[in-house]
Amino acid sequence: MQSKTPSESITTMTDMVLPSETNSLNNLFGGELLARMDRAASIAAGRHSKCITVTASVNHVAFNIAVPLGSVVTVEAKVSRAFTTSMEVYIDVWMENVDGSRLKANEAIYTFVAVDDAGKPTKVPAIHPETELEKERFAGALRRKQLSLVLAGKMKPDDATELKALFVG
Repeated sequence: MQSKTPSESITTMTDMVLPSETNSLNNLFGGELLARMDRAASIAAGRHSKCITVTASVNHVAFNIAVPLGSVVTVEAKVSRAFTTSMEVYIDVWMENVDGSRLKANEAIYTFVAVDDAGKPTKVPAIHPETELEKERFAGALRRKQLSLVLAGKMKPDDATELKALFVG
């Protein structure tokens, strides 16, 4: 299986925030944004794996800036790292002002698993990062995975070599 670059999975979805999608402060509901991010991440994971993909976890979400009614929102997702059957998808959320300037409003990290027609996990291609940001996210993905496994009791802390390297000189 030949490796791929993160740019081969990039997915960009742009939409406007409508009144039915806002809370009582006239800002986009967090759950609505989560759904948009999940759809974009699913497409990115599918583009990378060429398989059906399912959301395994939402690893991180940061609602940094409220997104007001009428805003143009762009969700950009791409696979940051692929493991055996799972893929980490990094999502950036941009808010566009009327003058065309963009502001990063939110970000998230999801994990997807590729499955076959029977719903069983199936192998995915490796990722070969190209840009500095892609390399940074690629390296961080292994640490995030190890932390998740340690916290879930599925990996012994001593086996989390990437995590240990952060603390041991």
